[in-house]
Amino acid sequence: MRALRFGYGVAVTTLTKKLRYPSLSYSSSGPPDPPSISEIDPNSVASTVSCPNSQRLQDDDVSAIDAGSSLRKPVCMWPGMYHSPATNALWQARSIFDTPSSDVDSITEKTPSHSRTTILYPFSSDYILREQYRNPWNGIRAGKLLEDLDALAGTISFKHCFNNAGMADSLLLVTASVDKMVIKKPILVDIDLKIVGAVTWVGRSSMEIQLEVLQPTEETSDPLDSQALVANFTFVARDSKTGKSAIINQITPETEREKSLWKEAEERNKLRKKRRQEKKKEIENEKEAERLNALLAEGRVFIDMPALADRDSILIKDTCLQNSLVCQPQQRNTHGRIFGGFLMRRAFELAFATAYTFAGSAPLFLEVDHVDFLKPVDVGNFLRLKSCILFTELENPDKPLINVEVVAHVTRPEFRSAEVSNKFYFTFTTSSDAMRNGRIRSVVPATEEEARRIIERMDAEKQIFNSLVSKKVPESNLHEVGIHDPKLEV
Repeated sequence: MRALRFGYGVAVTTLTKKLRYPSLSYSSSGPPDPPSISEIDPNSVASTVSCPNSQRLQDDDVSAIDAGSSLRKPVCMWPGMYHSPATNALWQARSIFDTPSSDVDSITEKTPSHSRTTILYPFSSDYILREQYRNPWNGIRAGKLLEDLDALAGTISFKHCFNNAGMADSLLLVTASVDKMVIKKPILVDIDLKIVGAVTWVGRSSMEIQLEVLQPTEETSDPLDSQALVANFTFVARDSKTGKSAIINQITPETEREKSLWKEAEERNKLRKKRRQEKKKEIENEKEAERLNALLAEGRVFIDMPALADRDSILIKDTCLQNSLVCQPQQRNTHGRIFGGFLMRRAFELAFATAYTFAGSAPLFLEVDHVDFLKPVDVGNFLRLKSCILFTELENPDKPLINVEVVAHVTRPEFRSAEVSNKFYFTFTTSSDAMRNGRIRSVVPATEEEARRIIERMDAEKQIFNSLVSKKVPESNLHEVGIHDPKLEV
């Protein structure tokens, strides 16, 4: 029996109760007792690899969860065959909450180290795992990585909130939002990778989890050079019976870094609240009207005088793609609803295809912006994903930016209704070699609604850029990782 071990030293078996996996059967005496820590073979906790980089990863995280462990298990033990192997390994690791605990139900305080979790991808030695994450261009499938990030954030939230097994029936933890994620360096599929995360901030019923994607190279030993991506997930707790917000364990930062992360998360939480208030206000002033008219000017030419329209431009509606699916049980999470990571993966794959058909070459992924999970998606829901190129930024001819919007609609034909469940915003660019075959076209709106969406996204980009500049981050560093100053020069 393979075992997984969490960072705080508790051994966890990947066999879970019959309630969670009906296909498993036990004797009348119940499930087997988990082995003691002394009985666990270290090789079953994390794969041993020979390359210098992977050894460096494992020296720091002996108890890391092996991302490929679920690939080496019978299919009948997987929560869903359509999830990534790392997601399955993380969900299996949550079986710790099916074991009795001496803790009480009352709210307590925990440290970030209590929830800190690491997952290791031994790509250099695990061919099967590597092939699960390889894309057609021998890069990593970013959509699968987004799915894994959401799964890891969920596991960390479990570890922070649940004091004993009984709480799993009374508390529902869901992804509320995901902050902007920027790829700081290319993520390779043949070098070992690890993701480390912990709870960094807690409110009354919400918490922020920060995740770091790390991939060291032989060229440098600086930990900052290993950092490929930082992601901040916000989870909220709900009472499973009433659906109302539920109080969760508080957090006590210990180290100076943990205290600094707490302050940064507190600032982000205030900024999110401010944005929500601003969205409720209708901005109707002269400056807004001028921006709208400027954006719509070229679109009106396309509509009224198409023969005279700029051949280097294209209407937003002519860049659209969409796909539809009925959400299946295999795509559910441990709460029975559709897994947020699955939605992000499907949105990314549609955005990639949209940018691919627009640019004429395989795009390079740069970032995904803040994501709000507005409505839950249930098994059996009819989901429609619609994408478009919202705008392009062509100030740097060698690195044009392609901004893709993906909107997910939960459609209920029997009720003749459709609701937006999620909005995703991805940014891509193209390689310099691809640009030799032609230039990227400008995208123009044809309706006022499209123009407003463009302005809203550009303002959001501007706000993030100004926030980072105010923290004295060098502007050259921001451009290197894809954070830019969007100017509405119209």
